[in-house]
Amino acid sequence: MGEEEAITAQQTGQKEAGVSMESLLGSDYGFQSLQRGQIVEGVIVQIHPTEILVDVGSKSEGIITGREIERLGSEGLASLHVGDSILVYVVNPEGRNGYATLSLSRAQAERDWREAERLFESGEIFEGTVAGHNKGGLIVRLGKVRGFVPASQIVSVNAKDKQNSEALAGLVGKKLQLKVIEIDRGRNRLILSERAAMREWRRQHKEKLLAELKEGDVRTGEVISLCDFGAFVDLGGADGLIHLSELSWRRVSHPSEVLSVGDKVEVYVLNVDRERKRIGLSLKRLEQDPWASITERYHEGQLVEGTITKLVKFGAFARIYDEDVEGLIHLSELSEDPISHPREVVQEGEVHTMRIIRIDPERRRIGLSLKRVASPEYLDIDWRDGYGRPTSEQGETSVSPDN
Repeated sequence: MGEEEAITAQQTGQKEAGVSMESLLGSDYGFQSLQRGQIVEGVIVQIHPTEILVDVGSKSEGIITGREIERLGSEGLASLHVGDSILVYVVNPEGRNGYATLSLSRAQAERDWREAERLFESGEIFEGTVAGHNKGGLIVRLGKVRGFVPASQIVSVNAKDKQNSEALAGLVGKKLQLKVIEIDRGRNRLILSERAAMREWRRQHKEKLLAELKEGDVRTGEVISLCDFGAFVDLGGADGLIHLSELSWRRVSHPSEVLSVGDKVEVYVLNVDRERKRIGLSLKRLEQDPWASITERYHEGQLVEGTITKLVKFGAFARIYDEDVEGLIHLSELSEDPISHPREVVQEGEVHTMRIIRIDPERRRIGLSLKRVASPEYLDIDWRDGYGRPTSEQGETSVSPDN
């Protein structure tokens, strides 16, 4: 190497060395620079009754002291140990004696606000414990953050009791399923809703049930409402409908004849429409179809006792005693005399003795007659039971129904 090349190499080395030194001096040797309001993770290096030193990766440790120690209390202080990792809030990056002033409580509050924001954005349901109440609703804390559940968003008490302070006081200490519906950190405002959480819970469970349910399943549910065309049953997150025709094998005019709101019932799943999110249920499919064995119990000519259930222009329907089977007494079978309407002979709720004149199991129909009860053509079996067997030791002697 020539003299000029040696001088150039020396100058280059000095220049590179100078840049490296400047770079090192400007980088604080890899220490992070703290900012006011920043939340950082640190490691406890010393614990004293009046202060806690925390390594936060800066040029010097941070310090927790004063009111922060008082807020911790003896139990809180005892729960901390050297080497523990903790989250701290930077109150002052350059505090007393060069130590950064740190806060545990503010870090916790900040973390809780961030959690509240996450819950709000995700729409997630969470469980909260009622810490107090006032005339407007319930107080529920999300960590260090105070949340409020307005009375209109409470479902754990009846609507009429929401203005009753005793009813609200009864919820203190209870755990509720809640959802964040409004958040404003600037106004320190966190609004929670049990109603919205319940609605979301039901939506999630409805989707799950719709995916799981299949025709033929038997489930337990609670009757939640009655209407003219049937009864709605809560299956635990999803509602199913028992149509009027599926409540009983006998004819039913209104669901209230069979069910009441609040009843616990076992139901048979008839169909599941996942696209329309509808579930069809049945009560009667869990009972034996009385029409399947009707001819084993009854035959033409038999006398039966029944209750008049409905009057129509062409006759009267009657339910055979102790059966879920109805038959029709045609207008022409009500009386020997000409009549224009069944009400001229019978009324709903009346009990009458009737004669079976026709049985059609396939069409699920029974023809009944009032006027043929004493008809001479049936005298030879009036004293027998439905199968022609003697009911006493009268032998084969024919008797009149009046005897």
